[in-house]
Parts: sequence; structure tokens; C-alpha cells
Amino acid sequence: MPPPVPPEADEHARRADEEYIEDLDTRAAELVEGGLGLARLAVGGAWRTSRWGLSTSMQIAERAVGSLAAGESVTRVANEAANGARDALMELVGVGHPEEHDESPRRQRRERPMSAQELRRRGADLLRRSADVTDDEETHPAYARILESLSPDEARILRMLEREGPQPAVDVRSASAVPHNSELVEANLTMLGILAGCRHTERTQAYLNNLVRLGLVLVADEPLRDPDAYQVLEAQPDVQGAMDSAKRSRTIRRSIRLTPFGRDFVGTCMSIDEA
Repeated sequence: MPPPVPPEADEHARRADEEYIEDLDTRAAELVEGGLGLARLAVGGAWRTSRWGLSTSMQIAERAVGSLAAGESVTRVANEAANGARDALMELVGVGHPEEHDESPRRQRRERPMSAQELRRRGADLLRRSADVTDDEETHPAYARILESLSPDEARILRMLEREGPQPAVDVRSASAVPHNSELVEANLTMLGILAGCRHTERTQAYLNNLVRLGLVLVADEPLRDPDAYQVLEAQPDVQGAMDSAKRSRTIRRSIRLTPFGRDFVGTCMSIDEA
């Protein structure tokens, strides 16, 4: 039977553990700020603190082995393992991720580029899921990202197009005696921002460009059947200004409408009646 541990020795061991954990917290914060040696510190701390423990180390190792087996580069696998250890350590010591409080648009849109091999692997996984009859997605996977790419004014425009239907737009072109020799003065002039109640009507063209980019809205060559809508539009100051900027000018009537994808997006993500 081993001799009993003196109370002084037990107290000394307890204080040593507390000092180690406090020192670990300090070093973790410093390394998070400096970005150096996080993986080594995380793994070392795992064996001295039971809350993180062996399971996290094994999970990181299993992911690394799987990535290497899939053919990914050693450098990429090492970086991912270091990031996994860093995140686990920061969760252990209660240090937030340094980017969690950075809400800049550049950070929100920054993504790690994927290698061609990784893209092919994801494509193969997608095809496997397509053959699985039990894999049923309720909504399109792009909808969440699209919501993050929309401004409140753009939501107002989508709501109006859903409620009121297609809206008029015109291009202003210089008139020429030679067929097909006119020049574009202004494109896609519309009252959409005003009619939708946008707060920043001066950004209507930027909003329209973004909605077209996202595949939600289409600027169609087909005009509306109601000519009165164009008469009101062509009397607007911006249209008149564009027409006056050329010696001779004419308008090309178009229409702005939701795409089928846009209608499904609005029906899925926006409660039009409640809005």
C-alpha cells in the first residue's frame, strides 16, 4: 500500500495544474493573435486536459488520413489539421475565432480555392447523391447563400415583381440613318426602385445587375402589352436626360421579370403576404 500523500504535496500539485492551465490560456491567446504553432500547442494541451482529450486528437488524425488517401497534397492536409487543432484549442480555452467578429464584406465572401481534384471529388459525391432516392433536399442549396448576397432594397424589388408582375424598362440608343449602326446611350432604365419603395433609388441599376447575376431576375427583350407603362417611364427625368445627351435618340422597350428560379426563391424564402 503506497504511503499517503501529504496535504501540502496535493495542494502543490493542484496549484501546479492551475498554473499550467492559466499559462496555456495565455499562450493560446498569444498564438491565436500571432498565428504560430497552434497545432503543436493544441495537441500538447490535449494530453494534459481531460475536457478535450484523446477523441479530438483521433478525429483530426482520421480526417488527415482520409484526405491523404483521397490524394490531397501533404501541405493542404497539414494546414487543415493545424486549423482543426487550433479551433479545438480555442473552444477549450474559451477564445473566440479571430474572424468571428470580423463582419467585413471581404471576409464574408473570402473562400479557400479548391483544387481540381477536390472539385472532382465533390462532383462524384454529388452524382452519388443523385442516385440515392432517399436523399431529398427540401430547398435549393444556393438559397441560403443568395439571401446573404441580397440587400433589403433588393428584397423589396423581388417582392414587387412577385406581387405586380413584370415591369417596364427601356434602353436609350442614338438614332442613325444606317441600319444597325446606333450606339447604346443608357441601358435598362426603369422605375423599379421607386415603385418598390427602395431607400436608395440611385442604386437601382446596381440592384438590378446583382439580381440578374444571381439568376433571380431577367431583363427580357419582350415588351409589356400595356403601352401606357412605357409612356410614364419615358417621361422620367433620367430617361429624358439620356435622350437629350444624343443628337437623335430612340428608346427600345424591354421588360424586367422574375425567372422561374427567382419565383421559386421568393416563394420559398419570402413571406410576401406578411411583408
